[in-house]
Amino acid sequence: MDIKILAAQSEHVAYAEKICNNYHESAKARGTGIAEREPAYITEKILKGNGVIALAGDELAGFCYIETWGHGKYVANSGLIVVPAFRKLGLARKLKAEVFKLSRDKFPEAKIFGITTSLAVMKINSKLGYQPVTFSELTQDDAFWEGCKSCPNFDILVRNERKLCLCTAMLAPSKKEMEHDLSNLIINQDAQ
Repeated sequence: MDIKILAAQSEHVAYAEKICNNYHESAKARGTGIAEREPAYITEKILKGNGVIALAGDELAGFCYIETWGHGKYVANSGLIVVPAFRKLGLARKLKAEVFKLSRDKFPEAKIFGITTSLAVMKINSKLGYQPVTFSELTQDDAFWEGCKSCPNFDILVRNERKLCLCTAMLAPSKKEMEHDLSNLIINQDAQ
């Protein structure tokens, strides 16, 4: 099966409603926290070049997008969805890797974070360099946390003053931090 993973462009706006329908169906099937989005929101992500789409010919296979928070200090890779007919093909891993690379290229100084209830996403994130963290290490931007309102577990988040929920918080260093750490490692090895 030939599936292409691409940086979403204006011609992909036509998939916005299908993407949102898949969020809705996935949330309903899982009964857990997938924040639902409106087609206009997905359209905005696509038009700003902040989305990655997977297509099997003209058929939607998956999608993921970038959100920025805290005046560009944080970036979240959000909204990962794989259409049921295309699951079990490693597509989620490929989408996450591509949106992670896009995030680092577009926002090299931003830390990359995510929150998830999915063990599969946690495993993918770990392979990309994310580490589990407390919610206090994430953006404190109120607009980010507003996005959790459509989750059935939102009351848990509010009750715990945004410090704890059923999601696991994960954080990866920025591209600049990674380059700095690599540079220091090389310098230290040369000094030995």
